[in-house]
Amino acid sequence: MADEQMTTIGRCYGCKRTFSFIPASVTTVTIDPETGLPPGMTVLGTTREPTPEATARSVKEPICPDCLNKAKQFMHPTAPQFETWQSNPGTD
Repeated sequence: MADEQMTTIGRCYGCKRTFSFIPASVTTVTIDPETGLPPGMTVLGTTREPTPEATARSVKEPICPDCLNKAKQFMHPTAPQFETWQSNPGTD
């Protein structure tokens, strides 16, 4: 149990920066090392059913907190606020 709290240093799969993390609690993404993408994802960003071979050779890669925050912002963007144009009837 003490080993689960050991801090490890590794590279973030998203931004490639080195960061420290606890392996038992870090967020990971499963990556197929042959393609460099999650199993079942294509280079065009579409998904398909992953092959059993791709699933078997996949490894879990850590994601840093900065990349997680950016992903959350991307999923739930705040709508930009624009000023409305004032229309003056009869002056057009």
